[in-house]
Amino acid sequence: MSVERVREYFREKGIEQRVLEFDVSSATVELAAKALNCEGKQIAKTLSFNVGDRTVLIVAAGDARIDNQKYKAQFGAKARMLSCEEAEP
Repeated sequence: MSVERVREYFREKGIEQRVLEFDVSSATVELAAKALNCEGKQIAKTLSFNVGDRTVLIVAAGDARIDNQKYKAQFGAKARMLSCEEAEP
C-alpha cells in the first residue's frame, strides 16, 4: 500500500499525524530501526500471506520470524507470502 493510501485512510480516522516519513529509506526493519535510532525488535512489521482465497496480515516485532508449524496449525496451510503484485493491485 502506498504511503498516500495509508495517509488517506489515517486522515479518515483522524490519525494522519501518526504517519512518519524520513529522508532516508525505511523499507526494511534494519533501515527503519536506523532511521528511528532504535533496535529492530522495536519496529513493527506487517507480513502478508495467502491462505486459500483469503489474505492474512500478521503484525510482528521486527526481529520476529514466522514459525511454520504454528502457522500451519493456526491456518491449516503452509505459509506463502503474497507477491508484490498481489500485495499492491
